[in-house]
Amino acid sequence: MYANVIIEYPVKSLNKMFIYKVPEELQNVIKVGMKVYVPFGKSEVFGFVMELKDTNDTDYELKEIIRIDNEELVLNKELMDVGEYLSSITLCNLITAYQTMLPSSLKIKSQKHNYDIYDEFVTIKDINKIDEYINKYKNRKKQIEVLNKLKSGKLNKKDISSNILKSLKNEDLIEIERVSKYRINMDNTSLVKKELTKEQDNVFKSVDFSKHDTYLLYGITGSGKTEVYIKWIEKVINNGKTAIMLVPEIGLTTQIAKRFYEAFGGDVAIFHSSLSEGEKYDEYLKILRGEVHVVVGTRSAVFVPLKNLGVIIIDEEDSGSYKQDNNPRYHARDIAIYRGKYNNIPVILGSATPSLESKARADKGVYKLLKLTKRIGNAKLPNVYLVDMEEEMKKRNTIFSEVLQEKIKDRLEKHEQIILLLNRRGFSTFITCSNCGYTYKCPNCDITLTYHKSTNNLICHYCGYQKKRDEVCPNCGEDGLNYYGLGTEKLEETINSMYPGIRVVRMDQDTTRNKGAHEKIINDFKEYKYDLLLGTQMISKGLDFPKVSLVGVINADTTLNLPDYRSSENTYSLLSQVAGRAGRSDIPGEVIIQTFNPDNFCLNCVKENNYDKFYLGEMQFRKNLKYPPYYFMVGLKIIGKDYEKTLENAKKAKYYLTKNLSKDTLVLGPTTAAILKFNNEYRMQIIIKYKFDDKIMNTLRELDNIFIGIKDSYLEIDFNPLRI
Repeated sequence: MYANVIIEYPVKSLNKMFIYKVPEELQNVIKVGMKVYVPFGKSEVFGFVMELKDTNDTDYELKEIIRIDNEELVLNKELMDVGEYLSSITLCNLITAYQTMLPSSLKIKSQKHNYDIYDEFVTIKDINKIDEYINKYKNRKKQIEVLNKLKSGKLNKKDISSNILKSLKNEDLIEIERVSKYRINMDNTSLVKKELTKEQDNVFKSVDFSKHDTYLLYGITGSGKTEVYIKWIEKVINNGKTAIMLVPEIGLTTQIAKRFYEAFGGDVAIFHSSLSEGEKYDEYLKILRGEVHVVVGTRSAVFVPLKNLGVIIIDEEDSGSYKQDNNPRYHARDIAIYRGKYNNIPVILGSATPSLESKARADKGVYKLLKLTKRIGNAKLPNVYLVDMEEEMKKRNTIFSEVLQEKIKDRLEKHEQIILLLNRRGFSTFITCSNCGYTYKCPNCDITLTYHKSTNNLICHYCGYQKKRDEVCPNCGEDGLNYYGLGTEKLEETINSMYPGIRVVRMDQDTTRNKGAHEKIINDFKEYKYDLLLGTQMISKGLDFPKVSLVGVINADTTLNLPDYRSSENTYSLLSQVAGRAGRSDIPGEVIIQTFNPDNFCLNCVKENNYDKFYLGEMQFRKNLKYPPYYFMVGLKIIGKDYEKTLENAKKAKYYLTKNLSKDTLVLGPTTAAILKFNNEYRMQIIIKYKFDDKIMNTLRELDNIFIGIKDSYLEIDFNPLRI
């Protein structure tokens, strides 16, 4: 028997299969889709079995497969096809696609990593020998006591002393049974059922589960989308099928997973990057073994090997978290729709602020539009106010406007809760010397370092470089270092000084690094252990806190002024979503948005809670400037260590594209990327815009191959980039 194997090797051009002989001892267990280790040159590498055959077409002696990595780990036919699709839409190597689809715990090459854990149980081996033993050794009271208990059923090994175990094993009376054990077990969760409102029920009944369609569920904040998701999944399970539920943030996974445990108990696996390697391994095995019907997770959960899929749901579908930043640059929505078509099942996209692309597809009839227009119970949408910070600055109110200060004080007196959004972490955004003008910059990237007071470190939020803050200016040696800009850390300090005794909790990347930190912060705030939650964008979506009656946005211009064609869309989504955290019960909600641009179209749409108005205005802007969804777009980055060579190679790439693509296709650039230098590499950018161009994929594939042979630069290709 012979196997065609695609191998993992750090050479981009090596995107092909190699044939190996299957040793006799593996011939009864090896399967297509298995991960195996094979010899390659003088190395041992891993790969995936793509094909098994009985004949060898080569005229040279073949090497043998060394071993199978894990007999349970088999990429089924669907996932192998998904990998090929992922490779085709991102131009990544097939092995890279398959690697992307696996949890990190199953990518580790060393066999030293064994994540399996077990419970060990003692059972009677031969019941006929037991009475003989008891009659013969009446003085062995402890052994007899154990044997009598075993007559009623198995016992946990840890409940029996090692000496007794040894003596009974020597008599050949017992045997040890190993049972796989999972680190996350929710089998004993109390189940909670909730009834749908009339509007929710109408939406629930609108989905046809007998065929593939993509649905867009446009539901305002607080309208109860999660409960509709659960009912859809219940229907799927009752039909003997399974479901994938995607959420954009780890913090949301925790909260939604809790509600799903209440609905489905131990029939749920969770899947996200904050799990330990052992937990990821366990959850993946549950899925592989068919022990769960529901998977809740972040972006990568779209690849889980659930069999007999019945529905895929993507919550907060507009979130940029669904797009992977590094190779392969896939969007989970594309993979979900592919798997939906593959299995002939519905795919449901949900959001209070749908992406413009999804809304446009719904308007054209490509997606089917569903709406939830009412909040649950008596809850009303909050009143939103814009505050002109230019006027506040004249009153020397640099961080908090007068009205926000008063509203915070009022809520504290009423024992209601507050959420404050500042989408910038750290203490100060940069440090500058007033004497010589020196500013701390990252030595690897073209960006200033952010000061974090808690650690006294200056940190680059792009490459991770950090250094201790100096007591004096490192350039002139004078004591003239000044701190500029505002981050969540400084905001927390300011709040504590302004409102003595206030209970504040901060939620950003710095406070949620440790395992379980997201869940603890969310649960503690929900249980009213804190008066005020402040954080970055991770607090904006999906969180439900009944006592929150006030939301404050400290600087709405942070995202609005970014040099990105999606800045208005991202700002509208962020502010609308965080505003939606207020007034989700019978307590009325208010939202204060502080800005230096109170006349801005986007901000006024947020104030009016008018998504449709924003959508129409933004679509006109996109149309005029030939941006998605009116045009497809490809972002190319040419990256290298030397600025001049990188620019030269970028110009050559531009020439090649212009020569080979359709005349109607726009090729813009090369220009410097938004951040020119990143991790000691210079980055040039080319943007391609097109409507229809049948040459685009082949041309980009050929350009990618050309760059394989260029030593001083490499190429990154991003189809439909979320930012440029």
